[in-house]
Amino acid sequence: MRILVLGGTAWLGRTFVQQALAAGHDVVCAARGSGVPDGARSLVVDRDDEGALTDVAAEHWDAVLDVSRTPEHVRRAARDLGRATDRFLLVSTVSVYASHAGRQAAEDAPVLAPSDDPAEYGAAKVACEHAVLDAVGPERAVLARAGLIGGPGDHTGRSGHWPWRFARAAETGGAVLVPAADDGSPSTHPTSVVDVRDLAAWLLRQATARDAAAASGPVNVTGEAVPLGALLATARAVALRATTAEHTAQDGVPTVPVSDAWLAEHDVAPWSGPRSLPLWLPDADWQGLSDRSNARARATGLTLRPLAETLADTLRWEAGQPEHPHGAGLTDVEHDALVSAARRR
Repeated sequence: MRILVLGGTAWLGRTFVQQALAAGHDVVCAARGSGVPDGARSLVVDRDDEGALTDVAAEHWDAVLDVSRTPEHVRRAARDLGRATDRFLLVSTVSVYASHAGRQAAEDAPVLAPSDDPAEYGAAKVACEHAVLDAVGPERAVLARAGLIGGPGDHTGRSGHWPWRFARAAETGGAVLVPAADDGSPSTHPTSVVDVRDLAAWLLRQATARDAAAASGPVNVTGEAVPLGALLATARAVALRATTAEHTAQDGVPTVPVSDAWLAEHDVAPWSGPRSLPLWLPDADWQGLSDRSNARARATGLTLRPLAETLADTLRWEAGQPEHPHGAGLTDVEHDALVSAARRR
């Protein structure tokens, strides 16, 4: 099949292109940059240009994939390519929902008011969804509302933070600060990660599907929700399997459990960003962000690999990088200072 990817040079788009090429599809990437995977045809376009997609709109495409967060770009793409393709796939986000207080909410939950400002991430993606639906129609449109994406190539550091933190402690003989319940038991706050490779595989299935099980409209493409404590235990086990440091304690890497309140008192941020503990969501009004129903995605072909595989492969990928991606998490100095403070309680 002929597939047009609007992007294809960065993480998810690149993974999708690689999988599509491996499956024997003809792939063209229309992007600002030219570093597309080997085997794909590259068209350098500036999507700020009103007529950037005129040439590709003159051809027929079996599917178009757009990963943009800029409503103006998506609006032009849907307008110009809506009649030139059988299927239009937009990578959206679960951040479009107006509330994250509910658990296991489905695609019919209310969404935010749309915004044309790309800085308003969730609202901008709502505007992108509207643009696709208006131009293409709900039958040929697939709105993939992705959850937190992780796996090899995660330059945000979110999915790789915890296995990396445990691996560092194993190598140095240190301990790891972990969020916990007030009584010190493992945290039950939900978290989920969808492996970039599994998300790309589902998108490719939708790009090529022409059967009754093909998805249309909005679909939550998320990982399975697991308690944060279970994810931390998995990350710890993955790290221990990856290290052979002689000074690692016989029972593994020790943890220093601290409560949500203690972390807040010490100015530790949730979820992501500087001075944060990635994936930690203590606010009940936000925990649905990591616990959306993915039943529609599973019914249309989403297959999720084990969390341990995602974390292990991410740790392995990070080992080949010059340094751990510090887009999220505590610095080593911040982390070790907090460990010392917690132990002095």
